[in-house]
Amino acid sequence: MAEIKWLGHGCFRVRAREATIVLDPVGKSTGYSLPKQKADIVTISHQHPGHTALGQIQEGYFLIDGPGEYEVSEVFITGVRTFHDNQQGAVQGFNTAYILELEDMRICHLGDLGHPLTEGQLEGIQAIDILLIPVGGGNALNAQGAQEVIAQLDPRVVIPMHFRTASGDTGLETAEQFCKMMGLEQVAPQEKFTVKRSDLPETTTVIVLEP
Repeated sequence: MAEIKWLGHGCFRVRAREATIVLDPVGKSTGYSLPKQKADIVTISHQHPGHTALGQIQEGYFLIDGPGEYEVSEVFITGVRTFHDNQQGAVQGFNTAYILELEDMRICHLGDLGHPLTEGQLEGIQAIDILLIPVGGGNALNAQGAQEVIAQLDPRVVIPMHFRTASGDTGLETAEQFCKMMGLEQVAPQEKFTVKRSDLPETTTVIVLEP
């Protein structure tokens, strides 16, 4: 069973039998304050301050900060090179999307993806069970862009990130527009999402978490 907790901006903590993973530890520039975290693995999608608060992670973790294939604490992780903008990185640079294989599920964290995925990228990002995707615009996908990438990947669960809340990211869009584009009038945020493979829905389901 995996427990997924959103810690604000692009930051998630995934707890599973194999390991605890913190993805994109959130920096104070976003408005969020990350409590000290203990993790076996930390991933960084790109080197912007809102995603690299490694000082908030207790020492002893394994850091992954770029494309490649990794196996740590029985967790298989694949990093796929993408871009932070829709101009092949010319404006905002590179971004790495990560696929975590744990608890017999595939969880994809897209970081600050800024474009639809190419055929080459889709070869590395496929059969996704749970998708963590930016939806609030700024320098990453907005609601419409997120909807397009979801159609490309057809995940079973979608968890939006990188959107405006009462706590932070005041310059971004809220999740409301994204939910409407997905055909949802109102989604009550949850504190965390706990799931095992047998519980995964058959059709794409949106889960909104509170930071």
